Amino acid sequence: MRVDAHHHLWDLSVREQPWMDGPWADPIRRTYRLDHLAPELDAHDIQATVVVQACSSAQETEELLTLAGESNQIAAVVGWADLTDPQLGDRLARLSTAPGGHRLAGIRHQVQDEPDPRWLRRPDVRHGLARIAEAGLVYDLLVTPRELPAAISTVRELPRLVFVLDHAAKPPVADGEWQPWADLISELATAPNVVCKLSGLVTEADWRNWTPEQVLPYARHVLDAFGPQRVMYGSDWPVCTLAASYDQVTALAERCAAGLDHAERAMVFGGTAARVYRLNQQRSVRS
Repeated sequence: MRVDAHHHLWDLSVREQPWMDGPWADPIRRTYRLDHLAPELDAHDIQATVVVQACSSAQETEELLTLAGESNQIAAVVGWADLTDPQLGDRLARLSTAPGGHRLAGIRHQVQDEPDPRWLRRPDVRHGLARIAEAGLVYDLLVTPRELPAAISTVRELPRLVFVLDHAAKPPVADGEWQPWADLISELATAPNVVCKLSGLVTEADWRNWTPEQVLPYARHVLDAFGPQRVMYGSDWPVCTLAASYDQVTALAERCAAGLDHAERAMVFGGTAARVYRLNQQRSVRS
């Protein structure tokens, strides 16, 4: 089964997306529904997807779960919840019983937007992450190189929680810089409870002038550091369209994985996501 492990959907008539904070976002400042994505999935023989929260909204998470519960394509939802909420465990349990709640696979927060680069090390945040582990969910890490040191200590101190690193921590592709990102990724990869998404790299490059040769070294470092059994492909659609089409993003990932054998490629393009997010399995959040 081929899986797109990272995409978004939003309806701007329902809520604004606060992260669209300037003219740079104008090309994607519109509503994106599943029927807009479906032709791309069909063209690349992708049978299942993981939809990921786009804003810090419990209501958005409920809407995505409802949509997933009615869809044959969305196999899992990575939603949002307030990690500092003392009642987080109860809230996660209630989400699991909401319409489509059996598709809740993980939680994510825009850590990259927090002013404090050590936000993940806050005691209330650590308590929340522990509740996610107890609920049997995974946690998607949305960080940049600035937050990677805190992420490294966090994943080591919470070995029961599976972390999924989104967008390879957004390396500085456009500037052509390698360090300290590369060493931090290698260090993070030593933690066995972390997997990484091969996603979001084209939008870290120069949107107008990027080439595969500029992006591929970063993608290949991810594969080398984590190994194909801990890497999963994600399109980051529709955000990726700021820099590249769905076809281009998929072709870039396939080129990166070209040196792998058939079984390894199957992990990157489906097996890892199916295992980590427990796709097409009934889930019950443990409270």
